[in-house]
Amino acid sequence: MQTVRSIPRRPLELKATLHQLESLGVKSMGIVAVTSVFIGMVMTIQFAYGLRRFGGVEYIPRVVVLSFCRELAPTLTAVIVGGRIGSGMAAEVGAMNVTEQVEAIRALGADPAKKLVLPRMAAAVIVMPLLSVYALALGTVGAIIICDLEFGIAPSLFLSSSLEAVRLGDFIAGEAKTPVFGFLIAIIGCHFGLRTRGGTEGVGYSTTRSVVAVSIAILISDFMLTKLLIAMQSS
Repeated sequence: MQTVRSIPRRPLELKATLHQLESLGVKSMGIVAVTSVFIGMVMTIQFAYGLRRFGGVEYIPRVVVLSFCRELAPTLTAVIVGGRIGSGMAAEVGAMNVTEQVEAIRALGADPAKKLVLPRMAAAVIVMPLLSVYALALGTVGAIIICDLEFGIAPSLFLSSSLEAVRLGDFIAGEAKTPVFGFLIAIIGCHFGLRTRGGTEGVGYSTTRSVVAVSIAILISDFMLTKLLIAMQSS
């Protein structure tokens, strides 16, 4: 709550936020790219294995892209990236805490929540939707490759079939969850960082706890948000 209350107050930490955008977003693109492509390939093979039993191979593009759009891209990206940036925030802020840099910020009359937490929270909320779209695109590329090589579904047919099945509401339903995931990742990572005690051993302990807490928070919030969004779309 202290972080939320500090948002309207000036000066805005734009420079720190831009630095965090690079750290959280640009430096996460590699791991998102690799995982998304291979998850797209694996999910295509798995769906094909099931659909082929019922003569539904032509539905592979629709099922894969719809799954990625609504669930896999936002949630798996949040879990994978959350483990990386959540632990990074906990370690960075925790190291500052045990070396009394946080106390030094308070001694200078500045608010640690505004100086340390707010830039990370803003960057995570901005970055997660972009990384989710990036994951969706690359997961689709992985699925196209497997469909073309293994099942003889041409890329043009894959795209036309998937676009027929996926609506704008499906894309929005997936992307609407990502700012919440970003907020949770930043708040949890910084929370454990600011509560770090006991030197370098405490930093390691906080980092481990933050990874576990971020993963659990994302999965629980994903369930609740999915139920809410489906109820809203059905009404």
